[in-house]
Amino acid sequence: MTHLKKFRTVSVLKWVSSNFDENHLRSTTPLHPIGYYFFLNVQNPRFYSTKRAPRVTESRENLDKTLNGNGKQLREAQAALLDYLYYTRSLQFGDAENMSKNSPHFLRKLLNCVDNETEVGPSIARFLRYHPINEFEPFFESLGLKPSEYVSYLPRNLMFLTDDGLLLHNYTVLWRYGIARNKIGKIYREAAEVFRYDFEVLESKLQAYEELGISQSALIKFIVASPYLLIGDVNAAFVEVLERLKSSGFETSWIVENLLEDHSYNWSRMLEVLHLFSEMGCSNEQLGQLIGGHPDILFEASGETTFSLIGFLLKFGSTMSEIYSVFLRFPEIQVMKFFLNLRKCILVFNEIEMEAAEIGKIIRSHPLLLGSCAMKKTNSLLAYLKVGKKRLSRYIQENPEELKNWVLGRRVEPLPNVRGDNAQKTQFLLGIGFVENSDKMKNALKVFRGKGTELKERFDCIVNAGLTSEDVCEMIKVSPQILNQRKDVLEMKIDFLVNHLGYPVSSLVDFPSFLAYRIERVNLRVSMYNWLKGQGTADSKLALGTIIAMSDAKFLRVYVNPHPTGPKVWEDFKSKIYSS
Repeated sequence: MTHLKKFRTVSVLKWVSSNFDENHLRSTTPLHPIGYYFFLNVQNPRFYSTKRAPRVTESRENLDKTLNGNGKQLREAQAALLDYLYYTRSLQFGDAENMSKNSPHFLRKLLNCVDNETEVGPSIARFLRYHPINEFEPFFESLGLKPSEYVSYLPRNLMFLTDDGLLLHNYTVLWRYGIARNKIGKIYREAAEVFRYDFEVLESKLQAYEELGISQSALIKFIVASPYLLIGDVNAAFVEVLERLKSSGFETSWIVENLLEDHSYNWSRMLEVLHLFSEMGCSNEQLGQLIGGHPDILFEASGETTFSLIGFLLKFGSTMSEIYSVFLRFPEIQVMKFFLNLRKCILVFNEIEMEAAEIGKIIRSHPLLLGSCAMKKTNSLLAYLKVGKKRLSRYIQENPEELKNWVLGRRVEPLPNVRGDNAQKTQFLLGIGFVENSDKMKNALKVFRGKGTELKERFDCIVNAGLTSEDVCEMIKVSPQILNQRKDVLEMKIDFLVNHLGYPVSSLVDFPSFLAYRIERVNLRVSMYNWLKGQGTADSKLALGTIIAMSDAKFLRVYVNPHPTGPKVWEDFKSKIYSS
């Protein structure tokens, strides 16, 4: 399973790397083993958007305008073409009528061939009597194809539709099955070989899908959205996607409702997305909640946008567990918009010359924030905030939450005086016992994010939890980054430590960096340790810092893997904790 996950991760990265322009970020040190050379081009992102079919036909109103508003000429031209196709060429009336009414470009060509504007009908009838037309032109146009598309489909040695019996037969099978004639052109464009099937072959393919329990009305939608389903045997990826979605609580009708007929869907890609979420630890119930709340995660570009987002986060060092957490807390926003916002934020960071390592830190710590903010342009921010690039870069690193105040449509106020803010931080540190200009003070000033007044509020929060000021001061000297978190976050973590894990608040003195770890990580480690301790395979006196601070790889190797069922229990805990 671990090998499969690694392979899937590498596959996602390779896919993303092959589909995006990559430029070097500003970096002075090696950053991440997977290659930190990924950045967006300043132009619009090159998405593999879901393919859209061209506009079906030119409207009758537009054609009327082309004919100088003379609807009578239009009707006479259509009637003349209908008579020719039905009476002279002996086509089925429904086919002849569809071709005459839904081929505006061809009608325009016919009208240009006659001079008598007062008697258009007789003039066109006379022209057709002596000048047989290539019937494939109005036929393909009436199916919804543009002349620029169908010109390559015109047979070289045929002019009459009846000479291509298989084409007419398979076309007839489709529209009699219930597929609208103007949708059949999309099927021809994407799966032309369907129209070369011998008699009864196409009917057997439709029946094979119906035997799987798919209703005729649903199958029509699926075929129009994915014409290639009619090529070869029953499409295995398509069937598995339906089965997986059904096991997550989705009926076929819901799937159909989320398909757009003028889009084309890649069911193999969608299946890969479902596989990936399963490998992250997503249960059927969780998948149902995720896809039900955000169908575009699966259906937007057949999941390719989701793959792009996952690969993007992986490139900047996020783990699969962290990415899974992002999706479980995904905001009420389209996945494409989320991705665009994320890329725009990183473009701003790059343009203000923020180092790549710092960009990665912000992405990993605040992905939901970045994906929810439609940022203003860099030049606008510099002008409104009245700062230079260097200070803005530093300010964002210290106050990433401020990004939500710099979005499009919001008024942006200039940044506060930097000297006054630094003076507040310095005064705060001196007040809790730091020595002026000492290395520890300089280090703390570099690490601290937030205003001086906020640091004091956070300091008091930890003291009020039951520690002395002296103890908290020593904690900050060891781990100054613990004051970079909001007061409510600190309160939540201390409550979790005391009331859920059962440790005394005094344990923070020996392990202050506890407050810097995410609750999910802490919960997973302690839950696994308690289970191993109950099995008698772990030292019952391990320090909290040892349990939490150790890397995942070492923790698994030293404590989890030696137990025969340890890896499975670890995965079960992880799935349960990160989903909640």
